[in-house]
Amino acid sequence: MEDINRLKLVLVEKKKTGKWLAGQLGKNPSTVSKWCSNVAQPDLVTLVKIASLLNVDVQELINKQ
Repeated sequence: MEDINRLKLVLVEKKKTGKWLAGQLGKNPSTVSKWCSNVAQPDLVTLVKIASLLNVDVQELINKQ
C-alpha cells in the first residue's frame, strides 16, 4: 500500500508523539500508530482535527499523488 498520509513525519517535525495525539483526540494509541504507519487512515473530520492540533494545513498531512 502506498503511503497516503505524512502524519508520522509531521509529528516528528512538531516534536509531538503518537501517544500525545491519541490523548488529544481521545483515541487509542494503537489507532494513531496505524495511521502513522499507513495501515489505516483517519476519517476526514479527524484529519481536520489533527491538522488543527498540529497547527498545520490539512494538505501538509497528505502525500501528493
